Amino acid sequence: MIMTLVETFQPGSLVKARGREWVVLPDSEADLLHLRPLGGSDEDSTLIYVPLEATPPVPATFPPPNPEMAGSQAAGLLLRDSLRLKLRAGAGPFRSFGNISVEPRGYQLVPLLMALKLDIVRLLVADDVGIGKTIEASLIARELLDRGEIQRFTVICPPHLCEQWQQELATKFNIQTEVVRTGTAGRLERGLPVGKSIFDVYPFTVVSLDYIKSDRRRDEFLRACPEFVIVEEAHTCVQAGTGTKHQRFMLLKGLAENPNRHMVMLTATPHSGDDEAFHNLLGLLRLDFRSLLDLPDKQREKLRQELALYMVQRRRPDIAEWKDATIFPDRKTAEATYLLDGAWGKLFDEVLTYARQMVERAEEKGLLQQRMNWWAALALLRCLSSSPAAASIALRTRLKAVEGVTESDQAAGVDRQAAETVLDGESDDLLNLDEAVPAGTVDDADGADAKILKGLIERADALKGPKNDPKLGKLLEELLKLVDAGHNPVVFCRYIATAHYVAEHLAEMLGRKGVEVIAVTGELASEEREEKVGSLMDFDRRLLVATDCLSEGINLQGLFDAVIHYDLSWNPTRHEQREGRVDRFGQRSEVVRALMLYGENNPVDGAVLRVILRKAEQIRKQLGVLVPLPADTNKIMQAIMEAVLLKGGSIAAPKQQLDLFATQEAEVETAWESAREKAKQSQTIFAQRRLRPEEVLPEWQKAVAVLGGEDDVERFVQTAVERLGAPLEKGSNVYRLPVEHLPIGLKERLKAVGITKGLKVSFRNPPAAGVEFIHRSHAMVSTLADHIVEVALAGENSDLAARSGAIFTKTVSVKTSAYLLRLRSQLTVEVREDTRFVPSSVLLSEECVVVASRGTGSPNLLTNDEALTLMAAEPAKNMDPAMRRQQVEAALGRLPVLQDLFADVANRRATELLEDHKRVRQASDAKGIRYSVAACLPVDVIGVYVLLPSVSL
Repeated sequence: MIMTLVETFQPGSLVKARGREWVVLPDSEADLLHLRPLGGSDEDSTLIYVPLEATPPVPATFPPPNPEMAGSQAAGLLLRDSLRLKLRAGAGPFRSFGNISVEPRGYQLVPLLMALKLDIVRLLVADDVGIGKTIEASLIARELLDRGEIQRFTVICPPHLCEQWQQELATKFNIQTEVVRTGTAGRLERGLPVGKSIFDVYPFTVVSLDYIKSDRRRDEFLRACPEFVIVEEAHTCVQAGTGTKHQRFMLLKGLAENPNRHMVMLTATPHSGDDEAFHNLLGLLRLDFRSLLDLPDKQREKLRQELALYMVQRRRPDIAEWKDATIFPDRKTAEATYLLDGAWGKLFDEVLTYARQMVERAEEKGLLQQRMNWWAALALLRCLSSSPAAASIALRTRLKAVEGVTESDQAAGVDRQAAETVLDGESDDLLNLDEAVPAGTVDDADGADAKILKGLIERADALKGPKNDPKLGKLLEELLKLVDAGHNPVVFCRYIATAHYVAEHLAEMLGRKGVEVIAVTGELASEEREEKVGSLMDFDRRLLVATDCLSEGINLQGLFDAVIHYDLSWNPTRHEQREGRVDRFGQRSEVVRALMLYGENNPVDGAVLRVILRKAEQIRKQLGVLVPLPADTNKIMQAIMEAVLLKGGSIAAPKQQLDLFATQEAEVETAWESAREKAKQSQTIFAQRRLRPEEVLPEWQKAVAVLGGEDDVERFVQTAVERLGAPLEKGSNVYRLPVEHLPIGLKERLKAVGITKGLKVSFRNPPAAGVEFIHRSHAMVSTLADHIVEVALAGENSDLAARSGAIFTKTVSVKTSAYLLRLRSQLTVEVREDTRFVPSSVLLSEECVVVASRGTGSPNLLTNDEALTLMAAEPAKNMDPAMRRQQVEAALGRLPVLQDLFADVANRRATELLEDHKRVRQASDAKGIRYSVAACLPVDVIGVYVLLPSVSL
């Protein structure tokens, strides 16, 4: 309930307390005022408990500028820029843009506008890999927070993505979250009040899906879950089944059953070939969408049109009409082949023969032994195709089995477990990092198998190195071309042993050319992987060798611009994920290279290429987006490998291999064509072409006009540090900011926000590797702006930032007086409860504007460009100090007369603010949300500047 004291000191009003002036912030109560210093930022805010104050707070008035402290026009412009860039709750159609550290691209606003049209936000964002789904979802969360419509939210994601989400929310959206998973939950739960959960106490969380899905934790989470939920990789949570799959689906189903919960679900592959899973996903948006699976065509089309309000799915070509389309590089794909010949080819044929014998010998035995030997044989072939190092490990694993170390006690889940370690289909853990190789079972009473295996191991070990390993030799040849062309590549391998083997030899060979080479595998924890990748930032020429632990989770576009598939993935989705780590939003290179390396006469590579990968690439080029394999990937791969293992053939006769996969190829072709047509139809309706650039971009431009964009930030920082004695040092496409030369007091403030030494900076996003992007809410900008405004309002240094001034200039033809005003508006949000509306939150909006009067005429509100032109006017000649003071005093003398006109400007802007909010948030009175806006008067007059025409003599 709002009480008398809060009615006296409404949000936005000025009070004097403790000997200084403050702005009253939202959330003030009867006896407790939430205050921000008049010249400070929200970080400097404090709470005052009124009954304990020796002198009660009283209304304050804003002092006018002092004509004795007049300064230059440039000092006035710097003050205006400081005020604009300090704004966090800026007026305009969006509440959140002052609190984010990234300028969203126009097309990334589409999901936000879709969400704001819904009373309860239920959205499926299924944009292509690399378009920016994390930014799109986070924008929605930040906007609802800043509108006061939610107070808490959580992100549910795979465990390996927790830190990435935490970092993205902190660095780009200024939201500090707690990661909740097995390793952190105990710490977070310590000291909690009785009856409270982590989610009651910590408003913003990133939750591991594997931690929260269990039956034991799910019920408590459903009780305490925040009102807004983001679900990452949502398609993995809706598959039918038992165990883990069932737990995931029950978790999301339980969340969706709360009709008031906002949910945004993210996936690049909403339909991964499983119709039931896809429609389970749609049912989380609205229950009746689940019935799309069985409806007749006419009814289905009508419901699909309604679904388009809840789902957005765009590929790269779908955003070609946006001005931002050039931010995506041109992906150029190629293939490179090598021959398995000589000692390597002979070894491959012998292992292939041995693998077939393993399968054949188990045919007369029980089902368990048949399956275990099948997987062991398949693992041998796959490891042998990868590298001598991986082959050696696989053969040694097999040797242990024949010497008596078996896994029969683990027989119950052999098919599922082996499939996850040998194949690349969707696993329950989203991204399987276990690269153990199944050993199989044997009866080796006479020791023949052991003797054969020991010989094969010895020969595999002898093949290590580029001289004997044609695959490694071909990789080096291709890498030299890429490195010489200026590319920084990522080499993806299937096995840990292969990654270390490749990295070791490449480091030796490419180190001579100044290329830093490291390997990152699933042996490292996610934080360690990210730290190790980040260490390459210090090197201009870099190469990363990685397993598929990096095909999801860590974005690599800032450091790399080429991908080599050293080992072919047996799932085209994984191939796309690998390339998508580099070819994505934020890639600075115009061209990204992707190369598939494979054995020209290797039957394993040939099968995968012919039936799976080339068809997937063909469809991707036709549609511009990957279409997932339209069936169970693991079953398809098993069928293909059965052809390799059981139908004969050898690497010596590659042409005979063409007929081995005909049946599987025909079946996959038919299913894939059907999936392609469905994907094509979905793109037509879910690309959201009804929200066009000419409708969306003006909303963003309004926000930039109020808050300031990249050009304003660059101008401000350059001017500010130059006037503070530490000008930027221009480098190649970057600047160096010499923090060490700034005033001591300012350096201390920067130290408090973690800036202690000179920085390489850029004012354009994305920056180059090792360069800091300076955006409007960067700590450097906000600290500089706070310092400058405080100095100006205290009247301490008009040479730095001036509240008044007068100049002769050629910019005007008649005397023009410019008034720099700070407007504040109180925005009240009401929600419907039963039959009436009740206040939900009171918010504060601020903006900095310039009004100007020509001669003695009434002042007019200037556009952003007009204000910049006037405030940046160059002086044409010197003005006597006495004349300057006289001109400023005359302009100040008009203030009593102008206050009513300034109030009209403030009321008009408040009305426009209300219209903006109601336009973009189309949850109208009938939907349960109502807004009202009132200007806070009187208006703050921050600066007065007089421009006189320069008369040529």
